[in-house]
Amino acid sequence: MADETSTSNGAAAPDNAPNLALQGVYLKDCSFEAPQGPRGDTNWQPQISLDLATTSSVIQGDLREVVLTVTVSAKQGDKTLFLVEVKQAGAFQMQNLSEEDAKRAIASVCPSVLFPYARSMVSQLVSQGGFPQLLLPPVNFDALYLNAQTQGAQQQDAPLPN
Repeated sequence: MADETSTSNGAAAPDNAPNLALQGVYLKDCSFEAPQGPRGDTNWQPQISLDLATTSSVIQGDLREVVLTVTVSAKQGDKTLFLVEVKQAGAFQMQNLSEEDAKRAIASVCPSVLFPYARSMVSQLVSQGGFPQLLLPPVNFDALYLNAQTQGAQQQDAPLPN
């Protein structure tokens, strides 16, 4: 009886029930570049660019590593003020998920778990680089995933060029 998984109501969950569980969060890689260093420019109005990417690989069995890469660059005019890249990773147990559920977990659920850690690291690196604090806005990974799904479906429905 000790090996059974119980649900929130105390009943035993079947062995084939879908399961997504976080096993660990870790910083996989990070870099910070400030080609000019912080300058005393009083006109601090940089153009901030945010890029997000997610990759996934099998660690062993049902254990997958999901890596969220957050790249932030700040430019003022034609000069790059700073460039920071954080690869925040997590180990996720994914059992009995359908192909669609696994895709959604990798593209939406897992990055939603990892983003606050990456956001904190970006803020810390920028501040330690001598620049004003940078707080990235929250990201709705569900909306990004649904948008990507919609665009993919539209591209499949588009007529092929002759």
